[in-house]
Amino acid sequence: MRILQAPASVYVTSQCSKSRDAKFLNGCIRHSAMLDSLLSRRIVQRRVCLTRRCVNSVSGKAASLEDDASSMLTREAESDVLKALSQIIDPDFGTDIVSCGFVKDLDVDDASGEVSFRLELTTPACPIKDEFEQKANEVVAALPWVKNVNVTMSAQPAKQIFAAQLPAGLQKISNIIAVSSCKGGVGKSTVAVNLAYTLAGMGARVGIFDADVYGPSLPTMVSPENRLLEMNPEKKTIIPTEYMGVKMVSFGFAGQGRAIMRGPMVSGVINQLLTTTEWGELDYLVIDMPPGTGDIQLTLCQVVPLTAAVIVTTPQKLAFIDVAKGVRMFSKLRVPCVAVVENMCHFDADGKRFYPFGRGSGSQVVEQFGIPHLFDLPIRPTLSASGDSGMPEVVADPQGDVAEIFQNLGVCVVQQCAKIRQQVSTAVMYDKSIKAIKVKVPDSNEEFLLHPATVRRNDRSAQSVDEWTGEQKLQYGDIPEDIEPEEIRPMGNYAVSIQWPDGFSQIAPYDQLQSMERLVDVPQPIPA
Repeated sequence: MRILQAPASVYVTSQCSKSRDAKFLNGCIRHSAMLDSLLSRRIVQRRVCLTRRCVNSVSGKAASLEDDASSMLTREAESDVLKALSQIIDPDFGTDIVSCGFVKDLDVDDASGEVSFRLELTTPACPIKDEFEQKANEVVAALPWVKNVNVTMSAQPAKQIFAAQLPAGLQKISNIIAVSSCKGGVGKSTVAVNLAYTLAGMGARVGIFDADVYGPSLPTMVSPENRLLEMNPEKKTIIPTEYMGVKMVSFGFAGQGRAIMRGPMVSGVINQLLTTTEWGELDYLVIDMPPGTGDIQLTLCQVVPLTAAVIVTTPQKLAFIDVAKGVRMFSKLRVPCVAVVENMCHFDADGKRFYPFGRGSGSQVVEQFGIPHLFDLPIRPTLSASGDSGMPEVVADPQGDVAEIFQNLGVCVVQQCAKIRQQVSTAVMYDKSIKAIKVKVPDSNEEFLLHPATVRRNDRSAQSVDEWTGEQKLQYGDIPEDIEPEEIRPMGNYAVSIQWPDGFSQIAPYDQLQSMERLVDVPQPIPA
């Protein structure tokens, strides 16, 4: 039996074919493995990417939650600090220092227990600023989480409440104090100069204006190196002279000594000296008023927004009669008299006190006109001598009895001016939530509401009422019932300026506002 064998070529071919198939198969397997590897790698990468995204998302949310929690803790810590500081009451305003807006730049780090803030007072001459600083440290340090407290003290920049309505030279003066007697020879200039240097010693920026052109006293009572006023040729303004940090202007420093001129010319000179001087930033400008109640005094009171007046008198009855005229003048001009200084009251000798000119003139002024504070100055040779030597008594003997009396007067002036400014700034305000004007006139406990349309319709200016016939030009229907004021600003101590949407600027005196028809049914607040 013959076994058939395939031809060699066929066998070889078959073997080659098998070899190719095996290589192809191996190649396919390797390719498949490579694809699987790439696919697996991509899957792993995708999973890693998703995992990372998930982790990042969780981390982001955790960070956000951590930030929110940290922010919440900081807000709670700030609230704790403000609540602690609200225990400190300002005796002048009768409310806490937080509500007064004194707390500035509060920075709290609850993690380290660090707290820092600034107390911005209304004047650098605040008599209890050290007490405020001490109490602020104590109440904040008492919080259980606080480890360190940093308090800095500052004062509001000097500026008139109604600065835009004033000459440029007066716009950066916070308070203008008139020292008046309406009678010559009672020591008014002595009081004015010593009061000014007392306020400067309390930390305030102070200026003195000698308004007596006929007999200026300032050149005798102080001794500045430069005894002549200088002019700024570019601005055409007066540069005041200085003595021991206090700026001063007097006709006696103008190089002409005492004036010989008629009243209207004197008023013009005083106006020019006062309003064209570069006073700069002052906390207090003390005006040494000339004697009398005539044209010069009225011009000063009308041109200058006097914050308050200090009245100087002597024990004699004749002095009281003249001083009473001055107090009535200030009352009509709505300038509050905050203190009475009775000069040359008494002297001590052999263990006894003597009153050579009688007693009671100052007390009579206080009782009759309701002026809250009375200060007695003794007869002292040093007080008179210091006025002639060019160095004020409070500078020559800062620890003496006279300096102590002026220190008390300075504290009184600072406190009363702060009260007056607060009362004036909030006397007339518009409450948008009830669409009514709130009025609380200074030195009055009464508060009432007025409808804005009523105030606008009661304008008494020449645009609303004919000056010659008294005929009403502004008709009731000319003013819409829903009119609202755009801005209300104080004007001195007697009126406010109200800006209306139609462009009209209305001057509304307090007396007129008090006589208008009032809102009886208080409107409900309109939700915001």
